[in-house]
Amino acid sequence: MNVVGKEDAYMIDNLTEQLNRAKENLKMKQKWEIQLEDYRKERYQVEKNVEKLKEQLQSEIADVDRLEGVSFKNLIFTLSGKKLEKLEKEKEEVMSAQLHLQEARKTKAEIEHEMKQLENKLYKVVNADKVYQELLSRKERHIKMHHDVTAETLYRLSDQETDIESYLRELDEANEAGNHVINALNQAIKSLDGAEEWGVIDLFGGGMITDAIKYDYIETASEHIHHAQSCMRKFQKELLDIDEMAEFDIDISGLLKFADFFFDGLITDWLVQNRISDAQAEVERQLSNVKNIIENLQTQVTQKQNELRHVKDERNRFIENY
Repeated sequence: MNVVGKEDAYMIDNLTEQLNRAKENLKMKQKWEIQLEDYRKERYQVEKNVEKLKEQLQSEIADVDRLEGVSFKNLIFTLSGKKLEKLEKEKEEVMSAQLHLQEARKTKAEIEHEMKQLENKLYKVVNADKVYQELLSRKERHIKMHHDVTAETLYRLSDQETDIESYLRELDEANEAGNHVINALNQAIKSLDGAEEWGVIDLFGGGMITDAIKYDYIETASEHIHHAQSCMRKFQKELLDIDEMAEFDIDISGLLKFADFFFDGLITDWLVQNRISDAQAEVERQLSNVKNIIENLQTQVTQKQNELRHVKDERNRFIENY
């Protein structure tokens, strides 16, 4: 076995540092590529939904036009006293379709914005694979040239250290994204609580003013729900990479669809007190789901921090005892 001198040790450290940076860039590239592909799939589904909603909206508008026009069917509705009731229902369905279409378009725009951000990031690491492979070849040549067990051991421990630190960064980013979801859901809960309080007052004869205040709270809650859904999308993307490495099951089914319940019947049903209670229960359920995921992520952080300390201690002892 050859002896590792100071120059060799410096070269090992320098090459290790370069290799670690290259490895991190490569991991980030792979992560962003996975996220971008997932966004592409999601955008495709949203685009299909936008087209479907546009057709639905046109159909609902046509229904209103037919009811407002003069026809034998309209005459029957008028004579039976049901035309105004039917027309009101059709207009509510037009408003509901418009709301869903607006929400879908906002979602599509947000997805495309995130895709653009990822494409810009990927542009900066376009050669990450090539750089990493070149440095890896240099490392292999050095080990073979010296037949050096010491260098090989230092490289191995450094690789372990880099992998753990990289995973810890992934966990931190996921935790941060999850906390944004929690903040948005808490804001939605506050607005729904306000709507519920004014709804109780309304039960005792509050009238139109109470309805208006309650609906203001509901409208604010809808904005927070949309923001929470956007945060959920980013949270889900961060969990994609972690899901393969995590030592617990990450259930992200429903994270991207939980807001659907809220916008269904927003025009017609939200003055009903039970609807507000259902929304509160659903938001609380999602809040609990996200908190459970974050709690498990924190457990992973603690475990990985312990592993990192162990690897660093082993590396230090190896250098001290060499």
